Amino acid sequence: MKLLSTELFSPRVIKTSLIALCCASVISCSSSISTTAFQRDGSAYISQEQAQARSSVISNAQYELTFFLSEHSQFSAKSVVNFDLSSVPKALTLDLNKANIKQFIINGTKVYPNYNGAYIVLNQSLLVDGHNTVEVEFTREHSTNGEGLHRFVDPVDGKVYLYSHFEPAAAQQMFAVFDQPDLKASYQINVHAPKDWQVISAMRETNIVDQGETNLWTFPATPKLSPYNFSMHAGPYHVWEDNSGRYPMRLFSRQSVADQVSPQDWFTYTKQGLDFFDRYFGIAYPFKKYDQVLVPDFLYGAMENAGAITFSEDRFLFNAAMTAEQKERLAGVIMHEMAHQWFGDLVTMKWWNGLWLNESFASFMGTLATSEATEFSNAWRSFYAKGKQAAYHQDSLVTTHPIEVPVATSKNAFDNIDAITYQKGASTIKQLRHLLGEDIFRRGVSQYLTQYSYQNAELNDFINSLATASGRDLSQWTKEWLYAAGVNTIKAQYTCQGGQINSFALVQTADSQFPTLREQRVQIGLFNKNRYELEKQQVIAVTYKGAYTKVDQLIGEVCPDLVYPNYDDWGFVKVELDTNSFNTAKQSLGQVSDPLLRSMLWQSMWDSVIDGNTSMEQFLNIALINAPLEKDYTILGQVLGNLQQAKNYLDLMAPMHASYNSKISKALSQMSLRMSMESYRNRDFQRRWFDAYISLSSHGEALKHIQSLLQSKSHIKGLSIDQDLRWAMIRQLNRYDYGDAQALLAQEKHLDQSDSGEKAAIAAEAIRPQSALKRQWLNTIENNDTMPFSKIRIAMFNLYPAEQKLLSAATAEQRFANLPLMDDKGPVFMRSFAAVLIPTQCSASNINAISDVLDTQTGLSQLARRALLETRQEEQRCVKIKLLLQ
Repeated sequence: MKLLSTELFSPRVIKTSLIALCCASVISCSSSISTTAFQRDGSAYISQEQAQARSSVISNAQYELTFFLSEHSQFSAKSVVNFDLSSVPKALTLDLNKANIKQFIINGTKVYPNYNGAYIVLNQSLLVDGHNTVEVEFTREHSTNGEGLHRFVDPVDGKVYLYSHFEPAAAQQMFAVFDQPDLKASYQINVHAPKDWQVISAMRETNIVDQGETNLWTFPATPKLSPYNFSMHAGPYHVWEDNSGRYPMRLFSRQSVADQVSPQDWFTYTKQGLDFFDRYFGIAYPFKKYDQVLVPDFLYGAMENAGAITFSEDRFLFNAAMTAEQKERLAGVIMHEMAHQWFGDLVTMKWWNGLWLNESFASFMGTLATSEATEFSNAWRSFYAKGKQAAYHQDSLVTTHPIEVPVATSKNAFDNIDAITYQKGASTIKQLRHLLGEDIFRRGVSQYLTQYSYQNAELNDFINSLATASGRDLSQWTKEWLYAAGVNTIKAQYTCQGGQINSFALVQTADSQFPTLREQRVQIGLFNKNRYELEKQQVIAVTYKGAYTKVDQLIGEVCPDLVYPNYDDWGFVKVELDTNSFNTAKQSLGQVSDPLLRSMLWQSMWDSVIDGNTSMEQFLNIALINAPLEKDYTILGQVLGNLQQAKNYLDLMAPMHASYNSKISKALSQMSLRMSMESYRNRDFQRRWFDAYISLSSHGEALKHIQSLLQSKSHIKGLSIDQDLRWAMIRQLNRYDYGDAQALLAQEKHLDQSDSGEKAAIAAEAIRPQSALKRQWLNTIENNDTMPFSKIRIAMFNLYPAEQKLLSAATAEQRFANLPLMDDKGPVFMRSFAAVLIPTQCSASNINAISDVLDTQTGLSQLARRALLETRQEEQRCVKIKLLLQ
């Protein structure tokens, strides 16, 4: 991927770029063996065709890598690349991104490299059939955008920390490499590092030699890995060790944040996971030791580097004891990345079109392991309430796509990495497990992992393993679920006579643009009201397909008050409640004892608002009555999340419905405060309600109270205001520029000069409702060359909250006009920019403005166009909800 800033090449590099272009021109005229398949466009990206051509002639790749690390902004390195060629092609390239090459040797001959700053075109006359060795010595700047070998300077103590991140194709930012997943290789590294540094990689070091001011760390060769699965991290990391399980475990963090880490929780979940996966897969953990590293400025939640997994500090460091939600999230992410050690690292996809299977399987297995191996037996309910709803939403958009999609180049690897890739894929695998049976499914997975260990595989290899284990043809299932886009809806259609069901069917529908009707196995639940609860009357499993499936087994059952046709959430399908069931759900929500069913009924009511079938006012009235009665922690989080979405919609609708918005905002804020006070005996519930109180408070009385709590002039029994809460409160006060907000921000910024404090201060500054400040931050975002991307991203996500639509409108034209320039900054930048800085107004005029951009700016990337289409659809949704509220 592209770096965010433009790096100036040395004169030598400029010269070699010109040589590369000239040579490429000559090669194109004299090709003898499919030269065009090898020729590239001068960028760091490689197409699938070019990658296939390269892997067709290369085998037995081995890397001997030496790194010279220090606290400076540059590092030095030597890459020795050993590989076999079945035949010598023209225009064979070796990837190395933005390096200053000092020496270049092919098979013992020192030559001037044909290098364009993205890759080296290897001199054909110096290559041979059989074994080849290329040596490259170079220097390079560390990256600061979370890719390659990222460098971070701790603002607390000035210590320097390095970590690598290579997915999808950024290993080339750290060493010379054939940077594609199907060229697996072994990596043997030597690292010269300062005396007080730790060095962490896929293998444990075999030796550390004192060299005066530095130590030389030597590591053994790894098993065969794809480049993006390899890693190396270095710095004065604090380390914890635990050898109580089958495999040695270590945990690393920066020294200044070590007191925010709960190592026992990490080691407990890790040991539970390793035991579970060893048993489930029937294959011992393949990388011998298990290291986990908390790193700053990380682009994602975590990354499954073989044997040395990295985790984002922003998501897993806390200034107080973890809440139940935070612990469950930690356990879930540990399990997700651990599943990848087998499915992704041990067996890896051949090309990026298979990335979805890696992520879907890890999401499925991570949730399964969390639910069965840890205390969080409710993990599937959390999956339903969060991840699965995101998948339903994504799959209902105009930009929905099949789970399996072509990926043209490595630049496009993440274009479709979304909730369809993760949660829909995981849900699809889950329902396939129900279809085949748990034991058969597990056996098929184990066979797949055994057969393709340390190799690359494709989707058909996985499906064939399951088909063989089950003795079932899965070709039609694959076609319907993996190669067709869109989500289906099912609805129970039934009639009763004499108090009994006399006809029952499941009706399946699909969007006209994505008309595939699928086969799926679900459970139908029938429920009846009694004095105390909504009682379960009958549950049966049904395999349905097509538009209409009769369910004669239910004929003769007592006529139900409520039918739920995806009971226990086996299937990936949206549920439309029949009229009678919807009315029962509204009236009897508090009488539903089954927590998953209650969660699903809450979701059905919110979906009815989003789909434009029910007014938001009706949902809010139900929520204000029932949310305070909710005793399930997971469901409470789901409902509060829906309430926050509802408030955002109302804020976007301003000034229309201003009086209603004010009334509802006060009601939501007061409800949250009351429950914060009443929940003092349960820390987790109190914290969840208080977080909601902060985020839902927008009027003077509530903001005054928040400021009073922040200044210790008021107190809530049982509530401790930790540093994370202090920043959340300061951000909210600055969001509405209430009282002493700016002075409180300046004071807190002075007191908390940690990395997390710096980021929290940026959030509070960027969110302030001041026109000049907004333009200043927007200019920084669009033209920054110095601030780390992690901080730029914080500013992006806080610049224009929903209620500041007039301030957003003031720069909307500029943001639309500059989209091509932002797009040129590359996919890492654009993914964040497009998510939050395409203007939204909940208006027909903004819908038209987005349409104009789509019509006129035809050169935008697929990623940017997709974001525009999704924003336009969300605007249309908001307008529809607004009209229902009138």
